[in-house]
Amino acid sequence: MNSSSSTGGSSPARPALVLDGVTVQYDTVKALSDVSIAFEEGRIHAVVGQNGAGKTTFARVCSGLVKPTQGRVRIGEHEIRTGHVNAARAAGVELVHQSFALPASFTVAQAMEFGATRHGGLFTARQLEKRWQAHLDGLGLSVSPREVIRNLPIETQQGIEIARALVTDARVLILDEPTAVLAPAGVETLFERIRILKKRGVTVVLILHKIREMMAIADTVSVLRRGEHVTGPVPCASIGAAELSEWIMGDAKAPQAAAQSAVPTPRTQDRLTAPAVLRLRNLSTRPDAEGTALNDVSLDVRAGEIIGIAGVEGNGQRTLVRAIAALAGTASGTLEFGGKDMTHSDLATRRAAGLRIIPFERNVEGLSLSSSLWENWSMGRLLQGGLLSFARPKKLQAECDTALAQWDVRYANCAQPAGSLSGGNAQKVIFAREVDQSARLVIAAQPTRGLDIGATAYVWKALRQARDRGAAIILISSDLDELFDISDRVLVMLRGQVVGEYGAPYDLRQVGQAMVGAHA
Repeated sequence: MNSSSSTGGSSPARPALVLDGVTVQYDTVKALSDVSIAFEEGRIHAVVGQNGAGKTTFARVCSGLVKPTQGRVRIGEHEIRTGHVNAARAAGVELVHQSFALPASFTVAQAMEFGATRHGGLFTARQLEKRWQAHLDGLGLSVSPREVIRNLPIETQQGIEIARALVTDARVLILDEPTAVLAPAGVETLFERIRILKKRGVTVVLILHKIREMMAIADTVSVLRRGEHVTGPVPCASIGAAELSEWIMGDAKAPQAAAQSAVPTPRTQDRLTAPAVLRLRNLSTRPDAEGTALNDVSLDVRAGEIIGIAGVEGNGQRTLVRAIAALAGTASGTLEFGGKDMTHSDLATRRAAGLRIIPFERNVEGLSLSSSLWENWSMGRLLQGGLLSFARPKKLQAECDTALAQWDVRYANCAQPAGSLSGGNAQKVIFAREVDQSARLVIAAQPTRGLDIGATAYVWKALRQARDRGAAIILISSDLDELFDISDRVLVMLRGQVVGEYGAPYDLRQVGQAMVGAHA
């Protein structure tokens, strides 16, 4: 179905971006199959679909990063040379990736100049700062050009990425999963910036996963499924979340959890009286370059419960994980695991006792993308077996196939590289490795970031099943809806401390105030 939304009784606006019969094929796999779609200029368009639906390939074709096997791309009335980034940029297309590319040591002004296409020349630092201040102000970015990138909040860094993309007077701006790295307040800031761009006449195409966010910002929505164009652009005002979920999922039933309608699981009396698997008492860590240090943190995580950790990113959540994993230096306090003092135990000892971690960055901390699936899966076994344990590759490959099948990982064979999987399937590989029968404490750090509604529901189900088997779960997420839906308790972290504890039914205002230090 190919449709184009119009504005009431007036004649349809001309398209800013058109794909005509675009197919992208890798060997026998079609990432996109005969996709034809047109996006009106000056509007905000969402493109949604499950992991592996072809959304990122679509964005890369439009921006010249991928040359289609067949088909054409037009910007306005002009057909562009496909597979050439410079041709796409010259036509007015810019892509902002989910993973930022800002040089961390640069100032804001230097990063902006780095993305410009102007001719070279000599200039002073003051001239450079003055040159870019007006551009930043025009986009509503309250940041000094003298600030160093690494010192800025994540939402400000994203704003600079967008500003840098607009240096060339972009007509079409494509944002790939722009909300994946943002806290709730940062999402609204991003949406305000997108609305400003719309007023300036920029056509914005958003690659999104969360239906709630899409309904809040987009004028139209288009759906891709298994590389095919299912429907759209359809006006968002004309559809509901349930109907959109059905389009995304196809024949599969849309998961209830993904519609944000799940009811928080009540804490039973058994969980209230269960023994603490993890107990931190007045734990402080030594300052280091990895993040905010913990300051006098005390908490208990009991068997059979899910503890949610809320907080604006950078307030000690990563250090909490590192401290539990024996990767941060302890300055004072104690850590007990399973009733035993493990304050000074190493990671191997804690893993042998049942510690399992779903890391923040699955493609950096969780997987070796160039290594095979069986090598990634077996790493947990090999670490627990000791350095001198004998590895039998064929046996490990067979066990890996069994485990990945149980977790419904979609793959060709276990020898393929982990980097070939979609985000949802990559996360399932990590779950298959970490959430085993011997897991006593599972730390899940941003486990659904960047995942579609189907993969998100799968992750939630896996965490609940682990809890019901008696494991203790720590869930760290910047998505308050997720924390409220799945957690038995929610703790808020601020500046390396636990500043609040909340139970269901959760009060969004209370938790939000605690996150920014405005609570009583």
